[in-house]
Amino acid sequence: MLKRIRQVLGFTFFACITLLLLDVSGLLHHYFGWTAKVQFLPALLAANVVVVAVLIVLTLIFGRIYCSVVCPLGILQDLFARLGLRRKRTRYSHSRALHWLRLSVLVAFTALGVLGFMGIASLIAPYSTYGRIVTHLFQPLWTGGNNLLAAGAEAVDSYAVSSAEWVFYGWVPLLLTAATLVVIGVLAYRNGRTWCNTICPVGTVLGYLSRFSLLKIRINEDKCISCGRCAKGCKSACIDAKNHQIDATRCVVCGNCIGLCSKGALSYQPSWEKSNKEDAEHPQQPIDGEKRAFLVGTALLAGSALAQKQKKVDGGLAEIEDKVAPERHTPLTPPGSLSARNMAQHCTTCQLCVSECPNKVLRPSTDFSTLMQPTMSYEHGYCRPECTRCSDVCPTGAIRPIVAAQKSAIQIGHAVWVRQNCIPLTDGVSCGNCATHCPTGAITMIPFKADDEQSPKVPAVNTALCIGCGACENLCPARPLSAIYVEGHEVHREL
Repeated sequence: MLKRIRQVLGFTFFACITLLLLDVSGLLHHYFGWTAKVQFLPALLAANVVVVAVLIVLTLIFGRIYCSVVCPLGILQDLFARLGLRRKRTRYSHSRALHWLRLSVLVAFTALGVLGFMGIASLIAPYSTYGRIVTHLFQPLWTGGNNLLAAGAEAVDSYAVSSAEWVFYGWVPLLLTAATLVVIGVLAYRNGRTWCNTICPVGTVLGYLSRFSLLKIRINEDKCISCGRCAKGCKSACIDAKNHQIDATRCVVCGNCIGLCSKGALSYQPSWEKSNKEDAEHPQQPIDGEKRAFLVGTALLAGSALAQKQKKVDGGLAEIEDKVAPERHTPLTPPGSLSARNMAQHCTTCQLCVSECPNKVLRPSTDFSTLMQPTMSYEHGYCRPECTRCSDVCPTGAIRPIVAAQKSAIQIGHAVWVRQNCIPLTDGVSCGNCATHCPTGAITMIPFKADDEQSPKVPAVNTALCIGCGACENLCPARPLSAIYVEGHEVHREL
């Protein structure tokens, strides 16, 4: 029963989070957005005390059920492990816990977070890792299937399904994500929950908390015949059948071992009902040392609180050259992120905002200090003043919730005119696209030569009114570089 309950709950969470990340309609975050907000690290960085407290209490009562029910990366590892088990029904074996490695990774992870390199640290964060896998590897297939369905519906005069645009975000995010999936997949296929119990910082924190949980899986030595079936079926490699011991810091309470035991020697019971022997693997003094290291690591963690190229045509006749991103001295961060520093400290690179952006403005950064964190560019669209999707779905507080009226007054950057690219000067034709589409009226067209009213009119930017939405940059007809682009601000301002 324990195993069945865990499987149903785990599959439900996994399906909801996956659909949330794959959403092309923009509606699912209203129903499934909570699944991102109950993830441990996003809740911690968002200072969501209620969620963090609930997860800790659940761990102290039931053990590491977060890892086997709530965490999508844990469920993904189980799927790879199940593929591996098809070769042989029971094939795992007990291994000693690598406490030095787990605590070293935790300390390194939290130190990077404290120093402001959360983008680098998040490369091993569980929810963020799964978000990148879905966004960069699975979403293209999902979007392609959606567009095929939309084309089929349109052929029979039905518009119940809308097509969606997919943007290639670059080779660095794609290859980095693919490499991560290969490593996690191979480890899970061969050895089950190796990533969870050696690398994952959340697994380490909750693992050491679960040492004090009220309910644990225990071995009844009077019934146990030391056959080892439980250890061979344990994907966490935490059961020492010979000494009748289970390492609670690695056990994810999956229930597999209970179902494998034909003698009923394993049960999920209160922790004070101890077995006859003390845990030989964890004598008292090393436990105290581990507790101290764990508390240090947890304190640091809390403190850190194939590319598809779409061609555009003019009237179906002439191919228009794709835009190229300008070189910005200061990267753009989304409205609601407050500043580049706030984004760097709180973003876990889960890619939820990237996948949810309807205008394809957000994409993963390739800069080392903010690797995989969202940055803005306007080759495919601009940041519409009425859209607040990224702030609605962000689970960490990296992008704070804002409303449309508030967004129109947030200045994330300002437009800069590039004389050598402007069509009225290069081609001798009138334009004014940037001024026509500026939502705040920050751009006006003035004669290039102040003393000559007949000279070509060029844009003049009032930086006091410009909010950096990028409408001018995106809709500028100059190719490949726009004649006007947006330069970011380190700290956002309210007009």
